[in-house]
Amino acid sequence: MHTKDKLAEALREVGLDAMADKAATGYYHDFLSPLDLPEIVLVNQLNIEAIKHPDRQRAICELRDRVIHGDFDASAEESEAWAASSEGQDAMRRLLRE
Repeated sequence: MHTKDKLAEALREVGLDAMADKAATGYYHDFLSPLDLPEIVLVNQLNIEAIKHPDRQRAICELRDRVIHGDFDASAEESEAWAASSEGQDAMRRLLRE
């Protein structure tokens, strides 16, 4: 299972369906996200949701800790796929020029 889908599933388990819908599109994913720092945005949003939902605070904070510890980081296969993509190749060319 793709890590974006694993994250979406975990978000649904703690009742954060709107965030899960975003995660399913790759919004918080290392390589698919339009964000510069998707993990930091995700952790910050989980902190906000934990405060907003005291009845689910513990579960949300546990999920946040899993994010911090890398449970939803892109897999090696996802990394290789990105590196082989046109976006990945362009990024590598730009890095090597600098």
